[in-house]
Amino acid sequence: MPKTSEVCLMGLRIMASKTLPRWLLLLLACFAVSAHGSGEPGSESIEEAIARYLPDGDRLLQEIYARDGFRPAWGDEATLAAFIDALSTLADDGLDPADYAPDTLKAEYRQAHGTRSVTQLARFDINATRTLLLALRHLQRGKVDPYAVNPRWEVPVAEARLDPSVVSAAIDTRRFSQVFADARPPYPPYERLRSALAKYRQIQALGGWPTLPPREQSLRPGETHEDVLLLRQRLAMTGEATRSPTEAPSSPPKYYDEALAAAVRDFQQRHLLQTDGIVGSRTRAALNVPVAARIDQIRVNLERARWLLHDLPDTFVLVDIAGYRLSYFRPDGRIWRTRIVVGKPYRQTPSLRSEITHVTVNPTWTIPPTILRQDVLPEVRRDIGYLARHRIQVLDPAGRPLDPGLIDWARPGNVTLRQTAGPDNALGRVAIRFPNSHSVYLHDTPAQALFDQEQRAFSSGCIRVQQVQELVQLLFDDTGTAQHLPSLLATGQTRNVPLARTLPLILSYWTAQANEYGLVTFRPDVYQRDSAVLTALDRPLAIPGVRP
Repeated sequence: MPKTSEVCLMGLRIMASKTLPRWLLLLLACFAVSAHGSGEPGSESIEEAIARYLPDGDRLLQEIYARDGFRPAWGDEATLAAFIDALSTLADDGLDPADYAPDTLKAEYRQAHGTRSVTQLARFDINATRTLLLALRHLQRGKVDPYAVNPRWEVPVAEARLDPSVVSAAIDTRRFSQVFADARPPYPPYERLRSALAKYRQIQALGGWPTLPPREQSLRPGETHEDVLLLRQRLAMTGEATRSPTEAPSSPPKYYDEALAAAVRDFQQRHLLQTDGIVGSRTRAALNVPVAARIDQIRVNLERARWLLHDLPDTFVLVDIAGYRLSYFRPDGRIWRTRIVVGKPYRQTPSLRSEITHVTVNPTWTIPPTILRQDVLPEVRRDIGYLARHRIQVLDPAGRPLDPGLIDWARPGNVTLRQTAGPDNALGRVAIRFPNSHSVYLHDTPAQALFDQEQRAFSSGCIRVQQVQELVQLLFDDTGTAQHLPSLLATGQTRNVPLARTLPLILSYWTAQANEYGLVTFRPDVYQRDSAVLTALDRPLAIPGVRP
């Protein structure tokens, strides 16, 4: 048969690459093609057509068909119908089922089986399998390329890990829902966001929540006002009110009592607002964000979860940039948490994954070029005494001290400014180091009052950590680093202390998270990153597959 040689050559080519663990099946498929021809001399079999149309670049797709001698995988309409039903559930993950062209697949199936064209049958079969693989890849690693929407993204996103035998079995048994479930990130934060998405879509189906009308004066506990009833209804929609207006009230529904104030404080805390129970302009604005916008926010963060929630180590440090929190997941299962300060919107803290390698005790601070140019030099030009007050040395390229009074600060040339160690050093008493291309790190700070703010984007990109000395000692203890931080600090000497073993670190950006009780924390999008992700998530895909 004329086309059999093409199949054999494909098998030999893949065998030579040694990229597929079951390459021998491709050679066996040569014999399968010969055994399952159409029976007419010179005609092309369905197996040959499938082998001919398989794209060279998708080795997983090749292996799926090679496992069964290139026979069609989608044997009947009931299998396709089960697949299309499963595709509709991807909406629960914030994806758009229309991206996977279910109507096109149905039309191709009917046309191919109506004409019995070997070419059309082969193309349909490959297209259906490619669509399944595309959906699985999107569920496991995300639809959107994070590098395309965030230039400061530095977290590697690995290729999806899909087992061809599992994919084949899912088609054979029509267990598409199970294979989709297995592809999703296997961590509670993802499932909680999925549940939150379903809940907020139910709210949307009911017409959304009531809007509090504009008001010049803040709404305060102890007041009686029409807005209080709306406030109760609004919080009840998302499960935050202590009682619904339909329940027997302990106080009049329009009276702003303490129970309602407690519910408002909970809302404020979860939205990074001042937790005073007073409904001022910012709290009112957060309450009035439309449910459709919150749904989009959840969908964006489901996509971020698909980028990040894979192969998490048991022990690691997680920096939640938009939530201004650091969590240390310790070897014993406990979680140590604290507040952080992150980069300003124009000096953003990057998203990255690295390993903590060492701690600098009593650090000096070499002022980075951007801060030197934009912040420090203007101060020095106004008052050269700024250097002495802040204990900043001026160094030449060889590290030798220079006299600040002899430098033309309008054109200072190639000089380095370095702040000496001490409690008022910009890095405080300790810095936690990890390799990255942005020269950022975790560190102490003399500006402790900033931790009292609810929204804390005040730094130049590095992460200031509250109670950082306690964190450093935990890192020493948990990595087997035999050091006592107070003793090291007492020497006053600058010293780099390597950890006995490195510790994974993840810097991530989340604007929505759900807790185990179903309440969602919505954070302000301080870096304005959500819109780019949402636009890319909503952008229709080109229909995948092999089509004329």
